[in-house]
Amino acid sequence: MENTQSYTFKAETKQLLNILVHSLYKDKEVFLRELLSNASDAINRLKFEMLTNSDIYDADKELKINIKTDAEKKTITITDSGIGMNHDEIIDHLGTIAQSGARRFIEKAKEQNGDPSQMIGQFGVGFYSVFMVAKSVNVTSRSFRKQDAPVRWIATGDETYEVGSAEKLTRGTTVEITLKEEYAEFAEEFRLREIIHKHSDYISFPIYLGDEEKPANKQTAMWRANKKELTSEQYNDFYRSFTMDFEEPVHYFHNVTDAPVQLYSMLFFPAKAERSMFSLRKEDGLKLYSRNILIDEYNKDLLPEYLRFVQGVVDSEDLPLNVSRETIQSSGLLPGLRKVLTNQVFKEFETLAKNDPEKYITFWKEFGVFLKQGIAMNAAETDKILPLLRIHTSTQADGWSSLDEYIARQPATEGDAEKNIYYIVGDDPRSIMYSPHLDQYKSREIEVLLLAEPIDSFMLMGVNKYKDFDFKNIANHELDKPEEEKAENKSADTPIQQGLLDLFKMALADKVADVRASTRLSKSVARLVDMDGGMNPEMQRVYKYLGKDFEQPKKILEINTSHPLVSGIENVADEDLRKKLIDQVLDSAMLLDGSMPDPAQMVNRIQELMSELVKKES
Repeated sequence: MENTQSYTFKAETKQLLNILVHSLYKDKEVFLRELLSNASDAINRLKFEMLTNSDIYDADKELKINIKTDAEKKTITITDSGIGMNHDEIIDHLGTIAQSGARRFIEKAKEQNGDPSQMIGQFGVGFYSVFMVAKSVNVTSRSFRKQDAPVRWIATGDETYEVGSAEKLTRGTTVEITLKEEYAEFAEEFRLREIIHKHSDYISFPIYLGDEEKPANKQTAMWRANKKELTSEQYNDFYRSFTMDFEEPVHYFHNVTDAPVQLYSMLFFPAKAERSMFSLRKEDGLKLYSRNILIDEYNKDLLPEYLRFVQGVVDSEDLPLNVSRETIQSSGLLPGLRKVLTNQVFKEFETLAKNDPEKYITFWKEFGVFLKQGIAMNAAETDKILPLLRIHTSTQADGWSSLDEYIARQPATEGDAEKNIYYIVGDDPRSIMYSPHLDQYKSREIEVLLLAEPIDSFMLMGVNKYKDFDFKNIANHELDKPEEEKAENKSADTPIQQGLLDLFKMALADKVADVRASTRLSKSVARLVDMDGGMNPEMQRVYKYLGKDFEQPKKILEINTSHPLVSGIENVADEDLRKKLIDQVLDSAMLLDGSMPDPAQMVNRIQELMSELVKKES
């Protein structure tokens, strides 16, 4: 090899190679799956290049993969006619691994129990799996660019690799593997055919094995195959090779549609919302093919933005072959494809929720926020998404309820003729259960939806009704009291109450809009309510989350005059101590309302009150 230069692998890469060479993987055969996947990807990239570029080296060469073996020499040679690599590209693709990717793989390999062989591709180290079985690897490549010279890359899995010039007349890449003695079985054609059928049957380019003229694979893109002939294991293998996500998808579905548009779709709901930094899919979007030719790696227009977590492949024969990434958005076919695919996704949501509620909850915990975002972003989607919501409630704080289940449990409310869905919005799913707004609902055994995610306030801006039921925020809604309870209520302007109210109003004159006696609180000390006609709670929270500069409206403080803590304040002779107690009642109500009082003042005040208590007791 002329003009050869030696390079040293980075420390993490050396560790990785050491693990692959010396580990006890049970499934060594996965190296072939990874190499064939790389070869298929190289041909796919060339096919896309050829749509817009006629200046291709060796343009008439058949797009295929060849595998040759030599049992005596213990070698395997894999050749593709794909896009190829030049000198800089071969160093970039084969000579380095993302430092973090190698390190993370090493950490996971140490943690893994049993057989971790399916992890190989997950961290962008698929090519290096060849060193599990190889004594040495010789890669020769020629780029599709006519001006680029052939290049060769050689490594043995040790600390260094070599790169130099080479002779290669045809476009593409050849990987020649010299096997270790103990893995001589992989130089037998029957063994490789077995692996191809297991892992690579649906690669869409012909794989020729030995001198056979018939491909060793079915050569049909998996999404174009008959789904009745596919197994869940094959779907999961495809998903793993497609995304390099180690966890199996929560759900997948495979559809073929002829009207109103023709398309093949194979879509997956991932297990986790957060994409691994080592995932092959670095962006949102679906892979879009036209007649098996990759048109767009990350098409973001096939589904609404709030469904961007869906992974998969879409192939349509209706798309013109000369379409490009730049012109795909202007294609009149796209809205039709989007409508069909969106309907398919929602049908699968409904099916999963009905047939496997536990799995749907698993899905909801990861992706529920995306569906809520759909309501916030597009009011037209509201009716479609609302039945899919799953929400904690005041009677099922640890469980999940759909709106239909909530309605079915809701008894008719005496004196409240309207059909309502009651909800409360808060910042913390744990503390929201202690909101004083819930007092009257708990005492009447009326279930309330608990909404404590930031997106909830945005979502509620577009939600007023579900079926015949109106949404009511209990912070602003009062239940009609039964007649017997009305008769028992004490007047709010009795002399005793009025004197207490005057004390609170005097102490809090510049902090609240008003102070009044509550007829709703039973166990709580106080609560804050909005003034009539003021900005609603949802809008206030939206402004807060958006960081909008707006003046927080003053609220009305309602106090429970029958609570010993409140009624006892009037008997406190020390004016300064009484003021501190009243201020603390307000700050406590602010905390429960989601407002933040001055923490330094509040802590200092609490300490002073504690000191007064200690002094009194001693």
